[in-house]
Amino acid sequence: MAKDGRRLSDEGFEMVAEQFKVFAEPMRLKLVYALMDGEKRVSELVEETGGLQANVSKHLGVLLDAGVVRRRKQGTSSYYRIADDTVYELCDLMCGSVERRLEVQLGELARS
Repeated sequence: MAKDGRRLSDEGFEMVAEQFKVFAEPMRLKLVYALMDGEKRVSELVEETGGLQANVSKHLGVLLDAGVVRRRKQGTSSYYRIADDTVYELCDLMCGSVERRLEVQLGELARS
């Protein structure tokens, strides 16, 4: 049950699971992370992620279809940005959690 007393239906849980599937791919996570500091052209995202143009475009399409990003066309360029501010919170929570676990593991290795 949510903190405010609401309960998700089975359909709601399915929708949440589908949303998490969108983030279960490293390139899509890289793209979201790259967009956390603002709107970018596809070419900028290709450069930042080290991906190939076709691969980056494919994953941006998945993120767009899932409502994670929005696209704005200007001339021949497409600009992408995060569509929902909760994506920032989710990334901060998950990346922070992983970072803390890595720090613990590194600390344990250093003591070994």
